[in-house]
Amino acid sequence: MGRTVTIIGDGAMATICALLACEKGYPVRMWGAFPDYLEQLRSTRENRKYLPGARFPESVEFTADDACAFRDAFLIVSAVPCQYLRSVWTRLLPVAPRTLPIVSITKGIEVKTLQRPTQIIRDVLGDVPVVALSGPNIASELAQKLPATVTAACEDLELAQLAQEVFSTSWFRVYTNDDVIGVELAAAMKNVIALAAGGVDGLDIGCNAKAALLTRGLAEIARLGIAMGAKRETFAGLSGLGDLVTTCISPASRNRTAGEKMGRGATLQEVVGSTNSVVEGIPTTQAVIQLARQYNVHMPITEAVHAILFEGKSARQAITDLMSRQLKRED
Repeated sequence: MGRTVTIIGDGAMATICALLACEKGYPVRMWGAFPDYLEQLRSTRENRKYLPGARFPESVEFTADDACAFRDAFLIVSAVPCQYLRSVWTRLLPVAPRTLPIVSITKGIEVKTLQRPTQIIRDVLGDVPVVALSGPNIASELAQKLPATVTAACEDLELAQLAQEVFSTSWFRVYTNDDVIGVELAAAMKNVIALAAGGVDGLDIGCNAKAALLTRGLAEIARLGIAMGAKRETFAGLSGLGDLVTTCISPASRNRTAGEKMGRGATLQEVVGSTNSVVEGIPTTQAVIQLARQYNVHMPITEAVHAILFEGKSARQAITDLMSRQLKRED
């Protein structure tokens, strides 16, 4: 077994994982699906498209060659957007090792299957060892080595501790957790609430409204998560409340920014066309609506976001409708 950390993906958080592994002294190989872009990363030593300013150390190599991706690896990081995850791992299936641990940093729910990222990976590769790494992490802050924390979630504590050891640094602290369902669902659903929080910013309706939205949004997330087998306490932790707060307040949050644009009147097409990055909360909203119906869980904020994104409702009307619902006990 080698010492290389193989990273599948070439986005902002893939870059951060490369920098973290290098800081711990591991050689890194970053695989991407587009050879021209990988060559640009190699020549500039910078991910100018997704994380400008972050420099790759010389110990990071880049490849679009599937056969070379896992050479000398002891750990794999899966850093592909959720809706592309299945196709990427299906492509790599002939060469992907089945015994090496995979650390998944993908956040989302696959619309067609309603599967979480670790489920998708195992659906393609079989019963491979997978850890979900998630928390309140804005990539641009991590690139500056500003303090941050995450959770490494796995039913196998030793695997969670391996991820903890590899990625913990003096400025990046990793905790362990055994609630993979809760960690992954919280990571996905917070993006839906962040779209709504951005809408509040776009409408300029105040901090009271935004605080209420985050609080009631977290209640929705927890209701569905618990119905699906997650632990209630996970949603009060780093991958729950922590990630929700960061994503809903950060100016650098893609999902919050997308919601803000729609709150100001932009169409869904205009929002999607205005960024190089995937706004994961958009497809996740479709998936969460399906899960809410499947598990008979009431999720009015998610329903409002869905109506804005896909049914033509204005953000202001959605807020009015939420505030005008039948009065009830807080739960």
